[in-house]
Amino acid sequence: MGQALRRLQHKRRFVRRSLSRRPLQSSTSYGSGDEDFGSRDHDIDDLEMQVVRYKPEGIDVLCRNTKFTRKELQIMYRGFKQECPTGIVNEETFKEIYAQFFPQGDSSDYAHYVFKTFDHDNNGSISFEEFVMGLSVLSRGTLQERLQWAFNLYDINGDGIITKDEMLDIVSAIYEMMGRYTEPVVDETSAKEHVERVFQKMDMNRDGVISLEEFMDTCRRDENITKGMAIFDTVL
Repeated sequence: MGQALRRLQHKRRFVRRSLSRRPLQSSTSYGSGDEDFGSRDHDIDDLEMQVVRYKPEGIDVLCRNTKFTRKELQIMYRGFKQECPTGIVNEETFKEIYAQFFPQGDSSDYAHYVFKTFDHDNNGSISFEEFVMGLSVLSRGTLQERLQWAFNLYDINGDGIITKDEMLDIVSAIYEMMGRYTEPVVDETSAKEHVERVFQKMDMNRDGVISLEEFMDTCRRDENITKGMAIFDTVL
């Protein structure tokens, strides 16, 4: 668990550096910052002319709907366009990004579940709006907002409850992502034992499933869980 925290803290520092770094030239012109996100330079390379371009909402709308400033959104969008010239991220690219942070394990399953929480319209891709909305919750959301995000992550089929199988799928994906060099060493048995302990704690009415209210109440009362959620606090 200590290694996991340090790794996530390293990821947080990576995001900070990315946002503070002067962006390279992109196909979007910002000038003084008052232009719409969808404005373009005339100098667009041949590759970008051949793909369908996604035009995001205006910056003012995103300022109202996220906890980021206009300047932060401009910087993030420039970086986003550098990596994704079409303006959207598919699941394969998202998995490749996650793999860079966890090279010692297999992060593909966990990245798949996280991708689903960002892909609000379930169209198989993440737009810039969806990206910054999710990042806003994880980096600057209240504890309740982040717990809601975590609940949605575990509620794989989106039916409003978490089953033991769903929790096992997520926990197993996390263990696979952390890799065989995690201390102490984790395996399939470790994942099942962990799920049994947590599920028993959260399933207050013993009906075999965990509701949002049970999830929230347990997390708020458990100091270790609260500390775990606090690792996302940051000023980018």
